[in-house]
Amino acid sequence: MKNRSASLREEIEEMIAMGQLQPGHHLDETELASQFGVSRTPIREALIQLASMGIIDMRPRRGAQVATVSPQQLVEMFEVMAEFEAMCGRMAARRMSDEEMQALQSAHRACKEASESGDSDDYFYQNELFHQLIYQGSHNEFLSTQAMNLHRRLRPYRRLQLRVRDRVKMSFHEHDQVVAAIIAGDGELAAQMLRGHIIIQGERFADLIASMKKLSAAT
Repeated sequence: MKNRSASLREEIEEMIAMGQLQPGHHLDETELASQFGVSRTPIREALIQLASMGIIDMRPRRGAQVATVSPQQLVEMFEVMAEFEAMCGRMAARRMSDEEMQALQSAHRACKEASESGDSDDYFYQNELFHQLIYQGSHNEFLSTQAMNLHRRLRPYRRLQLRVRDRVKMSFHEHDQVVAAIIAGDGELAAQMLRGHIIIQGERFADLIASMKKLSAAT
């Protein structure tokens, strides 16, 4: 069973990922303790965990705030994420069991349903499971852990990217190609498809930055 601080970390992390707590937002321990009906101790422990993940910043005499990422840092993080995903996909195409491939296809069908419903937040959750199954299917625990950590760090921005017009539909189409490559055992094609799926360039990056600015202006 998870301890209270771990559960709180997940709840606060989810609030950040879903845009309820924006980059730069000051995190007041007393307010959070009141909101969750706990003492400040588990809140402080949860914030320390989030700081170790890079999701929030904790500074002496300034307290905690949701971490902000510059456009250049964002590009660099997505570049690394793209390579992590490519490596996972390459290994998954060689190492996934039949049962794991069936689970991936099931997750892919769930993404299809979410895509057709037009609910970008539902697709966001189904998309997370899809990618996690690929990480696990690499059967490389170190790589899977590193990929998952960066995936979590980029959650708010991956979610925003899905809100750009037609991005969900395009994302699902890209998943289609990834699944086909993995099932065919074509590791190089799976790596290529996943790298292109994650990397943000040109118009896609401009759209993401515009979404961030729009969301910031609305808060």
